[in-house]
Amino acid sequence: MNAVVSVRDVTYTYGDTVAVDDVSIDVADGEFLGLIGPNGSGKTTLLHLMLGLLEPDSGEIRLFGEPVSSFEDGHRIGYVAQQATQKGSTMPVTVEEVVEMGRYPHRGSGRLRSDDRRIIEEAMERVDVLDLRDRRINALSGGQRQRAYIARALASEADLLALDEPTVGVDAESRDRFYGLLEELNEEGIAIVLIEHDIGVVTDRAERIACLNRELYHHGDTESFVESDALERAYGATGTVVHHHH
Repeated sequence: MNAVVSVRDVTYTYGDTVAVDDVSIDVADGEFLGLIGPNGSGKTTLLHLMLGLLEPDSGEIRLFGEPVSSFEDGHRIGYVAQQATQKGSTMPVTVEEVVEMGRYPHRGSGRLRSDDRRIIEEAMERVDVLDLRDRRINALSGGQRQRAYIARALASEADLLALDEPTVGVDAESRDRFYGLLEELNEEGIAIVLIEHDIGVVTDRAERIACLNRELYHHGDTESFVESDALERAYGATGTVVHHHH
């Protein structure tokens, strides 16, 4: 399968602190990868490197086969940062206006056309925010904001969803619905990279696991992760019990 993201021998430091140390990892087309590790382990840094938001000190990263530094098809990536669902936007924009942003890379400075409007409508309906279309994004709950940002990614027709602890502050029912939606999208061929603090959720949902604490302790299928000692090595005595229901 083609690699959506390819990371080779990547190291990144903040001053004298090594955040990511000689990591190599691939995300295949249509794969659901769970990225786990203790707080401060470099998960978000690695995700930002994958998306080209940070430049590595050494090593190489490719997005859809192109060097990440020259990758220009940003509409192919839907990124939901943790802060997006925790705090919302301070901009006075509506849900519909947020979702419309997903079409801008396709139209540039041109007006949105009827087919764009149809895609926007379908994206909002798909994630169940159509009835919230006129609400301000900063007036929504964390779960509602989360779905609005996923709708924006769908409207952009993204091939990769990257999510950094998207269910922080979201109630249990909304979280279950959200992960059900992610599974549906993944089954339709969208690759997903998910950072999630609940290891049980990751092992239940993701098909592959990358376990990180600055260096990579495991990168492979979920079954082999559960059977390995990677969790103990990465987390030490604070390792969480894995609930695995594949």
